Amino acid sequence: MGTQGYTCLRSGDGTNAWTVNPARPEATLFTEGLGQPEQIVTHFVSPDVNPNQNAPRELPPGGNATWQSSSDSSRVWATATGHIDAGSDASCPNTGSLSCLLLQSIGNMAGPSGGDLLDKVTYIQRLNTKGGSVPRTACSAGQTQLVDYTADYYFFRAGK
Repeated sequence: MGTQGYTCLRSGDGTNAWTVNPARPEATLFTEGLGQPEQIVTHFVSPDVNPNQNAPRELPPGGNATWQSSSDSSRVWATATGHIDAGSDASCPNTGSLSCLLLQSIGNMAGPSGGDLLDKVTYIQRLNTKGGSVPRTACSAGQTQLVDYTADYYFFRAGK
C-alpha cells in the first residue's frame, strides 16, 4: 500500500498541471505472515549514499527511489529501466493505474548490524498496479496531492 505524490507546477504557457517530478513515492510493503500482514519494506525517496556502477553521474534533486528493510535496515536505490503501461499486459492489467516498472539497482547498503536483505538486490519489479495515476482535477501552482495505490513488488538478487 502506498501513495504517489504529485505537485502542481506552472508550465511555460502559463497553465498549471500535475507532475510526478520530483517523484514522491511513499509506500509500505507487506507480506502475509501467519495470516497477518507483516511490514517488511518501506519505499521512499532519499539520496543514494552508496552508488554502484549503474548509478547516474548526476543524482536527481531529492534523491532516488529507495527501499529499506524493516527488519535489518539494509537499503537498495534503483532507477527505472523499463515500463509497461497499465492495462496493456496481463502483468499490469489495471487501465488508468501507475505504470508497471523494471528497476535496476544503482546502490545498495547493508544495515548497521550487517543486515543484507536488500544489500544484494540487483533488480526490482513493480507489477499489478492499482491506482496512483496523475490526478485529473484542476490544480493551483504549488499544490500537492497524494494518490493511493497498491502493487506487487518483486526483488531479485544476482546468482551466487
